[in-house]
Formats: sequence, C-alpha cells, structure tokens
Amino acid sequence: MTTINDPLIAGALHLPNRLVMAPLTRMRSKQPGNIPHELNATYYAQRASAGLIISEATQVCQQGQGYPGTPGIHSEEQIAGWRLVTDAVHSAGGRIVLQLWHVGRISHSSHQPNDELPVAPSAIAAKNSGTMTADWKPTPILTPRALETDEIPGIVAAFAAGAANAKEAGFDGVEVHGANGYLLDQFLQDGSNHRSDQYGGSIENRARLLLEVVDAVIGVWGADRVGVRLSPYGTFNDMSDSDPVALFTYVLGQLSDRSIAFVDLIEPRSSGAGGSDKVLEDKPDTAKLFRQSFRGVLVSAGGYQPDSAKEAVAEGIADAVAFGRLFIANPDLLRRISENAPLNRYDRATFYGGGEKGYTDYPSL
Repeated sequence: MTTINDPLIAGALHLPNRLVMAPLTRMRSKQPGNIPHELNATYYAQRASAGLIISEATQVCQQGQGYPGTPGIHSEEQIAGWRLVTDAVHSAGGRIVLQLWHVGRISHSSHQPNDELPVAPSAIAAKNSGTMTADWKPTPILTPRALETDEIPGIVAAFAAGAANAKEAGFDGVEVHGANGYLLDQFLQDGSNHRSDQYGGSIENRARLLLEVVDAVIGVWGADRVGVRLSPYGTFNDMSDSDPVALFTYVLGQLSDRSIAFVDLIEPRSSGAGGSDKVLEDKPDTAKLFRQSFRGVLVSAGGYQPDSAKEAVAEGIADAVAFGRLFIANPDLLRRISENAPLNRYDRATFYGGGEKGYTDYPSL
C-alpha cells in the first residue's frame, strides 16, 4: 500500500515523499519592487521537508499583478530575491518550483502599467469578487478590457520569460497557474470567455492560450519540469463553464500528450481559495472524476485532513496531496502527520501581509 512517506518520481522531479506544499499567496514581498527577501527565504526553508514546495503565485509581468505585496519574476531584483529563497530551500534539502501567474481581470488599475484597465478574454467583470489597491485598500473588481488578438502572443511571451527567469533564480521547475479564475482559467471557461476569434467559442479554442503557454514554458524547461494547476468546478472569482467535464477532459488529455511532470487539481469542495474554512461536501470529487483523463502524476489539493490525505494516496485517487493552511501553521507537517502528532492552529488574520507573525513564528515539534 502506498503511503505519503513513499517517494514519487514526477518527470525529472524526484520527491522523497508525497506531501506537497500548495502555492500560498502571503503578500510579504519587499517594497517597492515586489522583491522576495530574507524573510521569505526563512519561511520556505522551514517547510523544506515537503516532498515538493510550489511557490506562491508570482506575476510574470506587471500587468499580471492583482494584489499588493505579491512577488514578481520579471525584474533582475526579483530574480536575485528568489535566488535567496531557492538557495535556502536547497540548503535545507528541499525542492521548489515557481508558480507562474497572470491574474487577468482580478486586478485594479493601481497595479497596472500607466493605471490602465486590467485585461481579460472578454469585457466581463467578476461578480462578487474584490481585490486590494496598490496601497492595500479593499476595492471592487473593475470591468476589464478584452485583449486584442494581436496582444495574446505577448501574454505567451511573458510566461516564457517568467519561466526563463525562474530557471536563472535556481528553481527546480515551474507550475503554470491555470486555476482559480485568473487569466488562463478565464480563457478556458465560457462563463468568462465570450470571444469570437481563435481563442473563444469551442473548447479547443478556449484551451488554446493555456496550451500555447504550456508549450512555451516546456520550450524553456522541458516537459518533465513543468506542472499545471487547474480548478474544475471551482467558483472562486465568479468562474463557471457550461460543460466542465468535456472542457477539462480535453485539457487533461492535451497535457497528457505533452508528458508534463504533474497536474495539480484543486477540489471544488474548497473553492474559496484561502478565503474560508468551509468545506462543501456536496461538490464533485475532481480527483476521482478526472483521474483517468491524465496519464501522469496527479496532485490533489483542497480541503484535506491528514487521514483523508493518507486515504487518497493509499487508494490511488491521487499520487500526492497538497496542503495549504496546514503547511502555513505547521512547518514540519510531514513529521506531524507521520507521527500522528497534534497540529498547530493557523491564524487566519495573519495570512496576508505583515511580517514574521503568523509567517515564520509557528513552532516545530
């Protein structure tokens, strides 16, 4: 029987165990410049016993930023800052990949070059969604500007540049963020994509941008060091699709054909993306639903507890399980789960922004 302590080969990534640290937005980069720094290096190194760390979402260009304090991967200072992080994780015996991000419509003009409108596949605002301005004030989502067809190669190029910068910064690979209602997910799902060009309409057209980005990133790293995050049935950031099974079956088949290192699927029972502790038990189980659609390593994330994670791996529903909030509060989560030790409680008030409190001060056993 497979356990979470068993090693796992995901493409070129040799993981000593099957516990993954999920990507977690914490808004603690150094300002100005959205630069990772020593505090971030400490935080990630504390959690290096994870089989794999997936970094917090990291904007590939200034247009891709949606929240204050999130790190980038598009300047020399950011690359140098991330090198502090990767060196610290590797010195502690860990493995870390960078999550490449463009938020699309989930932004505000204060984050955009020249105070422009955020961009999206279509000029449709995300209902019941909000963000924060560059000076940390809560703000409703704006109606975005639809990208022109001739602008889309620039989006692909930004992801490719971010991937190349991640390599320079010393990461072990990258994960393309195609989930949680951000730009690539906005193109995938027909609730947010009403385009009539080659990037809209059919499933094949709506998946085109994601797959062009994945192919560009593979061109930098090789398929065996690239992962992709998806959130079928996720409703965060006002997402919806008329036929999720057909859409994500197609996407996962295409990713299978590319032999990428892993796919990271978010369970819709935990679709609040960090905003809530509520688990919606009546939602589809996407790991089970799409397990046969992807021929590679499947990482499942969202709403797991230690026992359910062990069960998912033992039953082959997932090859590895990603934890977010429990990894925030328990730097030594693998040891605690392995020894059935008590878990630290997380402090939601310190999730976003701030300094050491609620970040690097959680105790290990």
